[in-house]
Amino acid sequence: MTSSSPSGRTVFFVSDGTGITAETFGNSILAQFDSLRFSIRRLPFVNALDKADAARSTIEKQGRRDGARPIVFSTLVNPTIAERVKLADAVHMDMFKTFVEPLELELGVKSSHTIGRFHHANDSESYKNRIEAINFSLAHDDGQSSRNLADADTILIGVSRSGKTPTSLYLSMQYGLKVANYPLIPEDFDRDRLPDALVPYKAKCFGLTIDPMRLSDIRQERRPDSRYAALENCRAEIAAAETLMRREGIQWLSTTTKSIEEIATTILSQLKTQ
Repeated sequence: MTSSSPSGRTVFFVSDGTGITAETFGNSILAQFDSLRFSIRRLPFVNALDKADAARSTIEKQGRRDGARPIVFSTLVNPTIAERVKLADAVHMDMFKTFVEPLELELGVKSSHTIGRFHHANDSESYKNRIEAINFSLAHDDGQSSRNLADADTILIGVSRSGKTPTSLYLSMQYGLKVANYPLIPEDFDRDRLPDALVPYKAKCFGLTIDPMRLSDIRQERRPDSRYAALENCRAEIAAAETLMRREGIQWLSTTTKSIEEIATTILSQLKTQ
């Protein structure tokens, strides 16, 4: 998806693979310029000279349209292909030139320069564990299943739409953690206790809460003008959920202004202290 850019700058993520590493690297840098919005374009699988020439042409045409040099984040491994792309009039950020080559000099060892190495499952056991974690989190999303909760690394709880599902999947995909998540619903508040399935695993639980006004806005997108989305109802649910978690001694945090990465880091820190 391309966003408009008041500065007229377009950013390209160029890779000989999927481009995930280039995009992650680039976005972490661009986040430092939060007063600007950039137009994003992805050029994956640039793994041959003809594709390099096409990428160069695309970058240069965009620069002429913008009236400003594009910014290019590259994870191209093949030096010939990389140099061909660098012929484009742009600001080039090359991960190999910036990081890999200095390490080669320092370590006295040449890197493998293998295409796709950033995403290669060179640790098959680790890769297998991550896939199992993703499957576990999907099977235990939104309280779908209470089976094998003893295998969960953590269990996220909170009211509906407080950020449990995206956080669960992020922890599974990035860290290989088996994460279940359970919604806290009015019936739990009426009974004034955790869902029965979670009681034996209270020590694994971590709570997510959110500002009621923000929650109401999110729910309005899903069910406009419903009681579910009403601000008064959101306030009541959040208050009840926080009271329940506080009484049960469950640590929790507000997701209102935090990114998934920040939420995940806090949860990981908590897991390390257990």
